Formats: sequence, structure tokens, C-alpha cells
Amino acid sequence: MQQAIQPIAAVLKEDYRKNLAINEYQLILNPHEELRNRVQQLRAAFQEAYQAPATLAGKPHVTLVRFTQLSMMEDRIVQRLRTIAMGYCPFKVELKDFGSLPTHSIFINVTSKLPIRGLVTEIRDVQRLMKLDKDHKPHFLDEPNLLIARKLLPWQFEKGWQEYANKSFTGKFIADGMLLLRRRQGDKAWQIVERFAFQNLPVSTRQGELFA
Repeated sequence: MQQAIQPIAAVLKEDYRKNLAINEYQLILNPHEELRNRVQQLRAAFQEAYQAPATLAGKPHVTLVRFTQLSMMEDRIVQRLRTIAMGYCPFKVELKDFGSLPTHSIFINVTSKLPIRGLVTEIRDVQRLMKLDKDHKPHFLDEPNLLIARKLLPWQFEKGWQEYANKSFTGKFIADGMLLLRRRQGDKAWQIVERFAFQNLPVSTRQGELFA
């Protein structure tokens, strides 16, 4: 009897440990492959020209919110994000030229900010579930962009911005969904949790899906 109980106890202990694991999350808009490749080439060129560290993990994207939370909260967050996406309409994201955050970051400007800000406003309704504690609150990005370089030293930023302030860039993509990414705290690789398609469904349909 004791031998039978031990494996069950081990499984329960492992499930408990996984539920209490702390993960980092990002909710993002993912450009099409050709645009991602163009941005990735810019990143590589900047890194080579200014000896900038390769601090940007993963593929180029537009971040909507970053947060830290326990694994056990993930299902509830996913359910809420799924409902928000059901009611949101696909929209065009337009990019033009470069901007900066003195004295550490250079990025591609997103000029079509309104639909992204509207989406972020809806996602803010989920912030209570995204808050781990008073020191780990969700960070919503109201000024969307595509990062080229960050965590730059003063000389890297000064010289890099002298060049990129006068560069031209144009691009666009249709945002027809958003991706939730996850990684265990301390890890480098991000994993896709779920893609939420924008379906522009009426409220009654969304409620029916939610309670089905």
C-alpha cells in the first residue's frame, strides 16, 4: 500500500511545483516573415557597426504587454485573452523611419498607433490576473515600436542615433491575431502558449463561446 501511495504523492508534488513555477510572459503582434527578416538584418548591421551586445532575443515583434505570473494563473489569462481577441477586428500596422529612447534604445516607429492602443486598453482589463505581487506588475506598452537595439552604452547610442535619425524605413503588415509567449524565469528561449485570432465577433457570440 505504501509503495502505491509514493508514486501518486510524487506526481502530486510535481504538479504542485509546476503550478507554483514563475514564468515571464509577452503578448505580441507578429509581423510577416519578409518584414521580420528586414528588421533582423537591421539589427545585425547595427550590432556589427557599433559592437552592440545581442540583447534582443527572438524574432522582431511589437510588444503589447510584458508580465510575470505563476503557471497556475495561465489558463485563466488565456481564456480572457481569447475572448478579447474574438471581439477585435484585424487592422493594419504601418511602420516609418526610426525613433529612440535616449540614451539606450533605437527602434522603428509604428505610425498607426490608435488600433494598437485600443487593443492595449482592452487587455488592461486582464491586468489583475497578470499581477504577481506589488513588485511584479504588468507593463503595458502604449508607444508601440519594433526594437533595433537596446541597453546601449552612451557612445553606442550617440553614434548609432546620428546614423539612424536620418535613415528611411517603411513597412506594413496586417495584425490578424496576437501571440502569447512564455519562458521560465531565468531561461533564454520563449515558447508560444497560444495564438489568439482577431475575429470581430459580436458580444453574444463571444459569450456563447466563453461559456460553451
